[in-house]
Amino acid sequence: MSNNLSNKRSIILSIHMNSHSKKMIEFIKKSRAVTSSDVAKFLKVSWNTADRYLTELLIEKKVDRIKKEGVTIWLIKE
Repeated sequence: MSNNLSNKRSIILSIHMNSHSKKMIEFIKKSRAVTSSDVAKFLKVSWNTADRYLTELLIEKKVDRIKKEGVTIWLIKE
């Protein structure tokens, strides 16, 4: 049961990620550099969700991540 619930959550996350992916990429391009908080406010989602979406874009090699003291900056991969 727990594994089935996990699979359903993964599918739902994937659907939401796909619908937000283009919006996030355009937002990052326009802003040049963003934080997870910026994306969370833009998409009206929690910070954790925004960070998860950005991490997915990182895995897909669509964005770069720069870690600074206490903050992570996300940029479009060039």
